[in-house]
Amino acid sequence: MTSRRRLLAGLTLIPFTARAQGEWPTRPMRLLVPFPPGGATDLLARLLAERLGVRLGQPVVAENRGGAAGVIAAEFAARMEPDGYGLFFASIGTASINPNLHARLNYRTEDLVPVVLFADLPNVLVVRPDSPWRSLGDLLAEARARPGALTYASSGSGSSLHLSGEMLKADAGVDILHVPFRGGSDTANQIMGGRIDLGVNNLPSAIALIQAGQLRALAVTSPQRSPALPDVPTVAESGLPGYAATAWFGLQVPRGTAPAVMARLNTEVNGICAEPATRAKAEGVGARLLGGSAEEFVRFIAEENTRWAGVIRRSGARVD
Repeated sequence: MTSRRRLLAGLTLIPFTARAQGEWPTRPMRLLVPFPPGGATDLLARLLAERLGVRLGQPVVAENRGGAAGVIAAEFAARMEPDGYGLFFASIGTASINPNLHARLNYRTEDLVPVVLFADLPNVLVVRPDSPWRSLGDLLAEARARPGALTYASSGSGSSLHLSGEMLKADAGVDILHVPFRGGSDTANQIMGGRIDLGVNNLPSAIALIQAGQLRALAVTSPQRSPALPDVPTVAESGLPGYAATAWFGLQVPRGTAPAVMARLNTEVNGICAEPATRAKAEGVGARLLGGSAEEFVRFIAEENTRWAGVIRRSGARVD
């Protein structure tokens, strides 16, 4: 046996993920974002990526991969190498709505492992500023008087915004036509252009336009009023008690990622959620930073799956 072969024979081969535990990260990472630029998902993902990069000492690049209400990005993320350099910015849509809405997905949801819950935010119901409706009650009264005549826009069929609108219709007993668009910015443009009557937007996507008077907010979908828009009532206050729909976001990684890497990510994201300046930035656009353990995030997703499965069943929505 040659000296080189003797040397190789004496080595113990260590998988990359195990080797990486002590030295990770040594190069830039990417955070896969399941929706286009410009919306609330993108805004919060970039906030997380920027702060996570600072805390880890390596850049974290937010990469948008929109389409099919997050299905395309989730499928890609589930197949990423579990080396700690590919992260997924999960949402209520990818983690809790799509698994109940789609008859079949081209990936296993269990191949995306929860790391930490990052943030939540309300949706907001908006109309153009010269709209005749001064309140949600006004709009619903007209919808009851003219079934099927009004339209509402969301960022896509099967999105949490779409299903928030469907839940509104079911609770109010009205018929309003859903018109899907590609993102929050597109939705807002359709409302301001007078082509759509009502928009269901994430608050961060719409808040600047509301504050500038380019959109009128009728109600927020959270259980309590948003500190970012304290004068805007909730849907529950507007005549639909019990109505609540809150969007949320968290961090997931491909199954097989080293436990030490996942633990470090959880620690750093919790640290980000505790940063006063970062919290203030999120709250300024209507979001709330959360954090917590991986186990808490697992339980939270399970509870949300149960809740939204009921909403989807009542709405009759289904993607085959």
